[in-house]
Amino acid sequence: MTADWCNRPGGALGRRGFLSVPLAAAAAARGAVIDEYDPGNVKLAHRTPWNASDDELLFLKQIGLRWVRLEYGSQDPGVDALRKVQRRFAAFGLGLHGAVHSAYRSLKIQLGQPGRDQDIETYRTFLRSLGALGIPVAPYDFHPANTYTTAMVERRGYRTREFNLHDFRTKVEKQRFDREYSAEEIWDYYTYFVKAVLPVAEEVGVKLALHPDDPPLAKMNGVAKLFIHSEGYRRAEQIAAGSPAWGIRLCVGTWAEGGSGMGEDVFEMIRDYGGRGKVYDVDFRNVTAPLPHFVETFPDDGYLDMYQVMKALRQVRFSGSAVPDHVPELVGDTGIRRAGTAYCIASMRALLRRANEEVG
Repeated sequence: MTADWCNRPGGALGRRGFLSVPLAAAAAARGAVIDEYDPGNVKLAHRTPWNASDDELLFLKQIGLRWVRLEYGSQDPGVDALRKVQRRFAAFGLGLHGAVHSAYRSLKIQLGQPGRDQDIETYRTFLRSLGALGIPVAPYDFHPANTYTTAMVERRGYRTREFNLHDFRTKVEKQRFDREYSAEEIWDYYTYFVKAVLPVAEEVGVKLALHPDDPPLAKMNGVAKLFIHSEGYRRAEQIAAGSPAWGIRLCVGTWAEGGSGMGEDVFEMIRDYGGRGKVYDVDFRNVTAPLPHFVETFPDDGYLDMYQVMKALRQVRFSGSAVPDHVPELVGDTGIRRAGTAYCIASMRALLRRANEEVG
């Protein structure tokens, strides 16, 4: 009779309350569970174009997001233009935790061509605007001849991207420019760029988050790639000479693609760089297998245990943004792929809440 009273809908506990007692007791034993929106928690976010429609911004609000990584393209880098975008997003309860401007992708910068100083100055202006508006992170990459995918395929009924190394080498790859570029040349161009922009980033309080080369191959289309291994990041960190503005954009998908060839696995990278506060931004993506062939997946559909990734981020107290990356396409998806995005964010939120309970 007592058990029946406890489980009646109108009883003191009810079924949900009864089942939650062990969980609540365990949480109490570990201490207070951090709220999803606590400033010290992982910030669930989404890559969002600067000109996203009102309906798209409302959708992001509806699925519980409070942060975005702004894809700003080649728009006016000045503070007034960016402020207008920031205010429009703020009207939907969305803050800008990071922003990307395409000036750094200039071939003049990444291939050391004449005129690079002008493009670097455009990017420096953008960094000053971020600092003035309190936007803390500027993600960037450095792979001027990249090929991300060899085909679009179907997996579990959804459309997504595939990379097949054999197909790339035999069917897709071609020399992109009029000559090949060695690793040391690309290192020279990267060094020139980063030494020009780091002082500005330091001055205005913006963090530069370096993305690895995706996929992690030593050369693509005649151009060497640098950030395909943990040693590439170590060299880049040495070039930054201890700058507080230098850190990484940890692309979990890229690290999963490289597998054992990355030097440190994704968990070692989180403990190493995250433990030193050098992970500024995270791309939360899974894949089916390491190279030579992989298909990009939803977080719950690849070979990497993404709960363990989220847990590792909480263990090092990562408090930057984590975004779904290369969101697969569900039926009816267009634009920012609302159904796929909602699926990813719901998955990430469930993993984050579990990690918050376990890590405390």
